Amino acid sequence: MISFSVSLVALILGYLLYGRFVEKVFGPDDRTTPAVAMADGLDYIVMPNWKVFMIQFLNIAGTGPIFGAIMGAKFGPVAYLWIVFGCIFAGATHDYLCGMLSMRNAGAGLPKLIGKYLGNVTRRVMLVFTVLLLIMVGTVFVYSPAEILHSIGGDTMIWVAIIFVYYVIATMLPIDKIIGKIYPLFAISLLFMAAALMVWLFVHWPSVPELWTNFYNMGAAAEPETWKDAIFPALFITVACGAISGFHATQSPLMARCVKSEKMGRPIFYGAMITEGIVALIWATVSAWFFYGDPAPGYELIASATAGFHTSAPAVVNLVCNDWLGVVGAILAMLGVVAAPITSGDTAFRSARLIVAEVLKSDQRSIVKRLYICIPLFAASIVMLIWQIDNPDGFNTIWQYFGWSNQALSVFTLWTITVYLAREHKPYWITLIPALFMTTVCTTFLFVSKQAFELPGEKGYSLGIACLVVACVWFAVWYRRNVKVNS
Repeated sequence: MISFSVSLVALILGYLLYGRFVEKVFGPDDRTTPAVAMADGLDYIVMPNWKVFMIQFLNIAGTGPIFGAIMGAKFGPVAYLWIVFGCIFAGATHDYLCGMLSMRNAGAGLPKLIGKYLGNVTRRVMLVFTVLLLIMVGTVFVYSPAEILHSIGGDTMIWVAIIFVYYVIATMLPIDKIIGKIYPLFAISLLFMAAALMVWLFVHWPSVPELWTNFYNMGAAAEPETWKDAIFPALFITVACGAISGFHATQSPLMARCVKSEKMGRPIFYGAMITEGIVALIWATVSAWFFYGDPAPGYELIASATAGFHTSAPAVVNLVCNDWLGVVGAILAMLGVVAAPITSGDTAFRSARLIVAEVLKSDQRSIVKRLYICIPLFAASIVMLIWQIDNPDGFNTIWQYFGWSNQALSVFTLWTITVYLAREHKPYWITLIPALFMTTVCTTFLFVSKQAFELPGEKGYSLGIACLVVACVWFAVWYRRNVKVNS
């Protein structure tokens, strides 16, 4: 619990100190924001700051900081380091600067920003990549809550149909009609659940592994036959939303179109990510107790827990919340594993609609034009969903590809922001270092992962280092030609 307490303080100090530094680097001012200058009553709408924060938090969170932290906790307390340092120096910086850069570019979506700073070829590639990722998110977050609702009652496909109908409505309607009204309530429930668990942790002070005595892959030690993933790069792909996530870069522009003042960017964008990091930290600690608690593992203390180390993330949420928080916990757990993914799914489709509309230069105030874009998006999702249902391991396969794609998207976002900062003669190192690190993570994972090339460790890690060197050389050459010469 000491590792948890220190990490919690570090995240708060990260917001107060490093967050203020990042804000100073960007330099928000009093210029008119897109929410005011481009108000259309649909996507560009000024909303109260507290509501924008809550929506941003739920948009980027969903079940990510819960499920990812639970799976990451199997590695042991080393996950704390990634959550803390990743959140402060990579994730929150990534979210804040992406949101602010969107605001400075008329609420532009991620592919348009990438095109402006990394070139049109990269923009075209990332346009397809981003839209596919968002469809993947929407598909994953249709079937998983439908399966959970099926366990309560009703046919799975009926729940799928109901969720899809909701997605269509939420994607089509003005952002303040459904999203602006119900998202803050779901966000409050997630925060209340996390706060209740944190209180439980401090009151009971369970004995969980500490960082300085367990600085290794505890999962491999606990289950050597089935848990062979190395901490690098697997941990940095597994814990995404609680540290850094490219999906956030598709969501920040949604709220960049609803903020009245640039000076609210730090509490909304940087603050929402730090909040998400705290939620991930809490669930990592809860999970550490569940998997590695001393004197007896936490799952042995819960009568209905039988799968032990192999308990799935949704099952851990239900077991712990019911056992620790009673009836209220059961309700909050249901919101966490059902409502949260649904809300992430609908904003994924909304982001996809806006990105495609931006490319086609289609005015979205017309319902017919919204339908022209939405119908193909939902049709593609239905095809992917059918494949997922027909294949026994379909969900896991899509989720694994989503995990890598998600972090790969953060790489392109970080490089986009780095180029912007360099051109503006600002301290570009604040995103260059995370960009280089995440480039190495994603390329190395691609080389060593079973879902990709599955190269032997020595060869895969060598190629990952080679990619790091290439990225360093590329940036140095670009900087000399495009920035240093013109300064």
